[in-house]
Amino acid sequence: MGLRIGLLGTGYWAAETQGAALAAHPRAELAGVWGRDPGKAAALAERHGTRAYGDVDALLADVDAVAVALPPDVQAELALRAARAGRHLLLDKPLALTTAAAEAVTAEVEARGLASVVFFTNRFNGSIDSFVRASAARGGWHGAQATLFGSIFQPGNPYGASPWRREKGGLWDVGPHLLSVVLPVLGPVESVAAVAGPRSTTHLLTRHRGGAVGSFAMTLDAPEKAQVFEVVLHGEEGRVRLPEGDRSPVEAFGTAVDRLLDQVEGSPGDPCDVHFARDVVAVLEAAETALRLGRTVDMAQAAGGTPAA
Repeated sequence: MGLRIGLLGTGYWAAETQGAALAAHPRAELAGVWGRDPGKAAALAERHGTRAYGDVDALLADVDAVAVALPPDVQAELALRAARAGRHLLLDKPLALTTAAAEAVTAEVEARGLASVVFFTNRFNGSIDSFVRASAARGGWHGAQATLFGSIFQPGNPYGASPWRREKGGLWDVGPHLLSVVLPVLGPVESVAAVAGPRSTTHLLTRHRGGAVGSFAMTLDAPEKAQVFEVVLHGEEGRVRLPEGDRSPVEAFGTAVDRLLDQVEGSPGDPCDVHFARDVVAVLEAAETALRLGRTVDMAQAAGGTPAA
């Protein structure tokens, strides 16, 4: 019997990616499903030959770890609950919708010595993760241009009806994908500026320690013909483009399970653990503040609660 993992969530991502990967994993056991809709939880549990739980604390009592596929504000609350119960965490991006909530989860994981992985999909895709690690080790980068234009509000899209995505937009949903491959290369963010564009597009500038600058554009409501995912680094060696991925989301999530298991078995913390995820949330929250105030936000002062121009 492998690591017993409970799945929290019953939506499309939970069923088609996380549940499928957990059920097929050779070193893990999908030990149960809990969801806010008991009927969906029962159907998903039956599909994968496991048990549906009506009470989340009962599931936590029966597992070693949880995988969470829920809106980020719900995820943060349940991740904290699971960590307090001593359960390892396999979470989705973004970790939370506020830095304070992300920090609470991070602090509990630290205090209890738990393993944690946050599923930034591209960072579990072999060709992309290898590129990011090699680029970070090489250094000499002056900046990055990163664009992710999605178009999820089309008939039949499984994510288009998501209330939190409609409210928080591309900044919070696809922004983490861009930041996850740029932050390790350019380094810690010192200041953030942002402006809003047509079709709920957020244009974000990040200044990093050492002077590099990241330029990001993201939306969930692009015209269908304008959809794109592109990251280009530039520096002393010229311009290089992020490669295409070589794994499906299910395969990538299986790698995330592997990396959680490695930590449980004694390997050092993962580069996509809750600490990194908290830093991504801090940048997103600073961007949201910059949009609201119409000025650049200093990350150090934002951390103290007093964003400054």
